[in-house]
Amino acid sequence: MKKILCLFLCVVTAFCLVGCSLNATDIDNNDTGDVSADAETSARDGSEITRNKQILVVYFSATGSTGAIAETIAETLGADIFEITPVDPYTSDDLDWTKDSSRVSMEHNDESKRHVPLAKSTPDHWEQYDTVYVGYPIWWGIAAWPVSSFIEANDFRDKTVIPFCTSASSDVGNSADLLREAAGGGNWHTGKRLASYAPKEAVMEWLSDKREN
Repeated sequence: MKKILCLFLCVVTAFCLVGCSLNATDIDNNDTGDVSADAETSARDGSEITRNKQILVVYFSATGSTGAIAETIAETLGADIFEITPVDPYTSDDLDWTKDSSRVSMEHNDESKRHVPLAKSTPDHWEQYDTVYVGYPIWWGIAAWPVSSFIEANDFRDKTVIPFCTSASSDVGNSADLLREAAGGGNWHTGKRLASYAPKEAVMEWLSDKREN
């Protein structure tokens, strides 16, 4: 009888040990699974690093040439894009700089008229972008003034800013320097002038050069 009782106790003890071992394994696996799930959720939601590494291409385009280049940049870099749009958009007559009575001529001659109200001054999720390309046409040697309105309306601290301009013949000049001064902050790169309606190959070559540098 004692032998049977001892055998029974040994069997019960063995089952208990196996049960504890299985429970311990389940806990370890659950912990690992939770960490993995958190990592996957973080990847889907966008970690702090991912959010801080997003790129935005901002542009004002009066005739479409700057817009075409901005779209090429955004497509090449996989970046978001934002168009600077005046509340009162410029018409073709407004842009006729050969007439003193045109809108751009009057704004050029009277600096107080160069503050152009924008339909939307700040892009959505502005704070998440750490690199911002800013594109604009050259007007009388400087950036088209709607761009200045955008620059003055936003905080560029802790952002890398890469200006680019389009023109038929004028160089970038000090247009980017004036925008940098208006921004009052940020890490501004040297401005790049691209020909109006520059081919995609020229834009992509410039972007490639910037990556290498």
